[in-house]
Amino acid sequence: MVDKIDRQILSLLQENAQLTIQEIGQRINLSKSPIHERIKRLERDGIIERYVTLLNKKKLGNQLMVFCHVTLDKQTRETFKVFDQTIAQLAEVMECNLVSGTFDYLLKIVVHDMESYNRFYQERLSVIPGILNISSFFVMAEVKNTTVIPV
Repeated sequence: MVDKIDRQILSLLQENAQLTIQEIGQRINLSKSPIHERIKRLERDGIIERYVTLLNKKKLGNQLMVFCHVTLDKQTRETFKVFDQTIAQLAEVMECNLVSGTFDYLLKIVVHDMESYNRFYQERLSVIPGILNISSFFVMAEVKNTTVIPV
């Protein structure tokens, strides 16, 4: 069960995972020991999955973000499995979601530029067995990008 204090801790950690237990305690008016115990429980319960470092993709040369609709030729367990396993190996794919609607998957892809995307598309994405159709949408401006989940 996640209570009000747990939610405060989670909100603080989502904004800055480098906060010390002491800093978290000061912000929510609680001593270090209960903060530490709560964080360990949240980790143990899988509410906190992992800690990561968020990088600035543009400063690393990744200027192009693309969303792709992917439709498979057959909606069978085996076709989904092959696609899932293959896509999991592609570093350019930041997110892959099986969705309902007129296509099967929504992909978020980050690459250096259009030439890189074209190469990725032709050599790595379109050759995955079972793909019937791929529609690509190029991001012109990123309006909102957050990893913060409302708690």
